[in-house]
Amino acid sequence: MLNDKMQQALNRQLNRELYSAYLYLAMAAYFDSIKLKGFANWMRVQAQEEVEHGMKFYDYIVESSGRVIMADIEAPPSKWESPLDAFEFTFKHEQKVTGLINDLVNLSLAENDEATNNFLQWFVKEQVEEEESADAVVQKIKRAGADLSMLDQELGKRA
Repeated sequence: MLNDKMQQALNRQLNRELYSAYLYLAMAAYFDSIKLKGFANWMRVQAQEEVEHGMKFYDYIVESSGRVIMADIEAPPSKWESPLDAFEFTFKHEQKVTGLINDLVNLSLAENDEATNNFLQWFVKEQVEEEESADAVVQKIKRAGADLSMLDQELGKRA
């Protein structure tokens, strides 16, 4: 069973995961508006992953006899200066999420909540992948320069 402090923190993270999905949908819309369909696809897939992450928190709270509390989702930005700017923003956002997950791990340790700590280890590993994935696209955009057509095709294959 979750204590109140842990339940509140997990509910906040559920909201943050849904915010991430909302952010990546906003980025998909940005890429659609500048006719980079592959980039938009990458972001739509990323948004779906974030919803799945949010649902993991939802299910864990319920399975731990906690109560899910849905909160307002903050509106994300809707414009970026360039595709590189958007992906650098993505990378920084994933670094922030990593910090939030680490904070949850530290809280679970402080609260002596081994079950929650165990649950969070999946997210610790996932964040390594999330940061690597976003940074890889940043580096590819830098190498591609002004012609993003081949990279757009590559990103369009993400499923």
